[in-house]
Amino acid sequence: MQELATENNFEIIHTEDASKFTASFLGQFELIIFLNTTGDILNEEQQSSFENFIKSGGSFMGIHSAADTEYDWPWYGKLVGAYFLSHPDQVQADIHVLNSEHVSCKHLPKVWTRFDEWYNYKNISPDINILLQLDETSYAGGENGTNHPIAWYQEYDGGRMFYTGGGHTEASYSEKDFRQHLLGGINYCLKK
Repeated sequence: MQELATENNFEIIHTEDASKFTASFLGQFELIIFLNTTGDILNEEQQSSFENFIKSGGSFMGIHSAADTEYDWPWYGKLVGAYFLSHPDQVQADIHVLNSEHVSCKHLPKVWTRFDEWYNYKNISPDINILLQLDETSYAGGENGTNHPIAWYQEYDGGRMFYTGGGHTEASYSEKDFRQHLLGGINYCLKK
């Protein structure tokens, strides 16, 4: 992510310190990215600061296990658009590009084949705009059937959000197409 920032002229500040989730700290940013977060990471006060950040026009991007985060916070579940249900072993799968006009998908072939840990989801919001759909016939262990989103976006509660289910493997972040997909998600969130 730091390389993407350097190559594309934006700044990233990384923290794993939830106490920084205050109105004054978040107010300096346009986008918050949850990169492989898991579980209950913010207390009620921090959650409130994050909600106000989005309601004030801020954006959110979730990568992979951002959908495996904050199960007891309904607002967050609606922001992300779905929660993690399960996953099979890491495997190669086919992904169908449903929106090749979106900045995160313009560079991708109509069927993108790649190796990763593929999440199954629950509580999938009908309001998300699905960009990429997993083809469950191309691998074993899918549980969402013919509607298996793996990347999507939406406008929610005053802000923008983008989510991609890819990004579990370390190798993902060296893949040119995946990096471009992430950059496209960032650019969508930043309205670029």
